[in-house]
Amino acid sequence: MFGIVKPCSHRLGERLKAEWMAHLCGLCLALRRDHGQFSRLVTNYDGLLISVLTEAQAAPAGTARRTAGPCMLRGLRTASVAQGEGARLAAAVSLVLASAKMRDHVADRDGLLARRPVAAAARRVAAGWDRAGAQGGAAVGFDTAVLVEAVDRQSGIEMLAGPGTPVLTVTEPTETATAAAFAHTAVLAGRPANAEPLAEAGRLFGRLAHLLDAVEDRQADAVSGAWNPLAATGTSLAEARRLADDALRGIRFALRETEFVEGGLVHLLLVHELRRSVDRAFGTVPRCAAHQPGTGQARQSGHTASDPWAQEPKPPRGLLAGCGVFLLMCCSCKMCCADEYEGPWSRRKREGCYQHCDCCCDCPCDGCDGCDCCCLCDGC
Repeated sequence: MFGIVKPCSHRLGERLKAEWMAHLCGLCLALRRDHGQFSRLVTNYDGLLISVLTEAQAAPAGTARRTAGPCMLRGLRTASVAQGEGARLAAAVSLVLASAKMRDHVADRDGLLARRPVAAAARRVAAGWDRAGAQGGAAVGFDTAVLVEAVDRQSGIEMLAGPGTPVLTVTEPTETATAAAFAHTAVLAGRPANAEPLAEAGRLFGRLAHLLDAVEDRQADAVSGAWNPLAATGTSLAEARRLADDALRGIRFALRETEFVEGGLVHLLLVHELRRSVDRAFGTVPRCAAHQPGTGQARQSGHTASDPWAQEPKPPRGLLAGCGVFLLMCCSCKMCCADEYEGPWSRRKREGCYQHCDCCCDCPCDGCDGCDCCCLCDGC
């Protein structure tokens, strides 16, 4: 469950939570239907944004739904889930990006991937996901070659980057890939005029995803000696934060230029929750005392928001060991329901999907429906 936009049920409210879950389950089921059970491993939070954007432009929420059968991750309950071209595009993009992530782990020789037989197997899995993503993309008129080409350029750019290289040079391939995916949602929804502003929103979202990943990994990368864009280019945290804040403002402006039929969930995810993701990565926002890990007394004792995470990083698990832990966590619903859990591969502390929130914002809008003031206010 990788991704940077991880909304909390306390912030979403019942209606938007149901919509968000419909897209998450819809992505998972689209992966299973089109590409088999194993492909459901690539379900991720950011990929479902593609489904959310497509539906928000095309029709009122609920018109592109079907009832899915019981699922262990939903406590064996049925649910209304998103379906259609938006979910299929989200599945195709998720497969290609997960393939890139796996090849990156192979190149870094992480854990068991340092062994040739395991690395060879991982490459075959990644190649299969590339093919599946290409087929899924073609089915909805999207050429995933732009994603693959961007990923292939990434390693070359990283090899040439050094002190003084603008960090945005390193983030450019990610920006290009996400811009293409966001823009294609306008094509699927039959709103070509939205393609340009959504491409800009996607480009800046890709920049944020790359920057936040670098910020969150910088300490672990320093310990392991792994390549990190901030360390390699000599980019300070202050400069990274400035770029992140500029990207947030750019996304808000781009969304104002986009015509939505029903944009409440888009606004909440890409305006409110994305800002929280930035604050969380930089450790600049306190979490509600009621949702702190452990006893919930951290704020009263004067701890900062980053204290619960300030432990010595553990060495990451290899691919196969991580997959085993991931399956165990999925089957036990720990990722969804636990207060916190250990990332199956990274071993970093993660938040349960529905337990933690950063809901200390005093934004006056209720679920962001019809909220104009929040689009440009820096307080939200």
